[in-house]
Amino acid sequence: MLTAVVGINWGDEGKGRMVDLLSEEYDVICRYQGGNNAGHTVVNDKGKFILNLLPSGVLRDNVVNVMGAGMVIDLEHLCGEIVGLHEKGIALTPDTLKISGNAFICMPYHVKQDILEEERLGAHKYGSTRRGIAPAYGDKYMKKALRMNDLLAPEALKEKVTSLLEWKNITLQGYGADKADVHETLRWLEQYGSQLQPYITEYLSGAVSDGKKIMFEAQLGALRDIDYGIYPYTTSSQTLASYAAIGAGVPGARLDKVIGVMKAYSSCVGEGPFAVEMQGKEADDLRSAGAEFGAATGRPRRVGGFDIVASRYGVQVQGADELALTKLDVLSYMERIPVCVGYKVNGKITEAFPHGEQLLTAKPVYELLDGFKTDISRCRSFDELPRAARRYVEYIEAAMNCPITYVSVGAGRDDYMKRESRATV
Repeated sequence: MLTAVVGINWGDEGKGRMVDLLSEEYDVICRYQGGNNAGHTVVNDKGKFILNLLPSGVLRDNVVNVMGAGMVIDLEHLCGEIVGLHEKGIALTPDTLKISGNAFICMPYHVKQDILEEERLGAHKYGSTRRGIAPAYGDKYMKKALRMNDLLAPEALKEKVTSLLEWKNITLQGYGADKADVHETLRWLEQYGSQLQPYITEYLSGAVSDGKKIMFEAQLGALRDIDYGIYPYTTSSQTLASYAAIGAGVPGARLDKVIGVMKAYSSCVGEGPFAVEMQGKEADDLRSAGAEFGAATGRPRRVGGFDIVASRYGVQVQGADELALTKLDVLSYMERIPVCVGYKVNGKITEAFPHGEQLLTAKPVYELLDGFKTDISRCRSFDELPRAARRYVEYIEAAMNCPITYVSVGAGRDDYMKRESRATV
């Protein structure tokens, strides 16, 4: 069984909590793209964890965790993440953590370049997390980057770093910044790379051949995909399920199932079009109720009502077979719940997700659904939910034309219900 767990919207949908929940049924969990520019928050009996690079399966004792070839890995950040888990009683070993040698390294000069470019853009910035992700992926496709395998060949690594910095320093000096120093860069690679060398291996192909149950974990959501998202306000990698096997390192493998994750409302970190964005007290109330602050950066998230137009598009491009709806409990305070059922573009109402300039000017068209005005955090079956809450879930399910199999009503591992779809899809 090969399953992908992916985001339907702008990211921060609750993928980490779903991977943590479902990982009990899998042998291997693999992150297949992205870097430390987003966080997966997991709450379980061991505590609260924010994972930026590590797969969310690290909190299960029975799971092998893989960092795939499609990732860009900040060595220093990863070492810190491993140490942080160890301090909480979770020790990772080369038996439980495998890092693809083909994954790329996010270097300190990538972080520096990312910051310099955002500052240069000023009011026109993309909303980067300033973690170096875009420059790292850019250098990957320029064929001027280092991979994890390079850490296993120190002598060749010195030559590569010297050559790369001759080129990279032209860019840094163009910003008026100091050059990156060869010796400091090599010291950084040695300090942190030496700690990670034991984890570097090619494992996943054998696991597929052996019939292991593998879950592929995505970072961010469909609308942040570099090709099919709200470009240029996207991430720099492919966030779609169709890339999972490629990014994991087993391009010939075929998925058996895609589980899409979406919130019961909308949230967005960073710049770019977000048609359903609330303002003022309305936004503050929802942000406070949902604790909507970025796991990687702490930035307040932009929030709004559930967006059927964007979500339907996300379900489509992800090829989702079933859905998980998270944070339904957050809406308990609302008398009436806004749902965006269409966009007004150039004076006309459309249910199709627009792109380019049309998306920048799109205005939401709302329906208001009855609120349920009661605490649902202790509900563990769909029938236990108040009628208005059940109707809300069923309304969204019908609009998505995809079954909602999981509904979460809290942050804890067990704060959810599994249901049989009652919609005809």
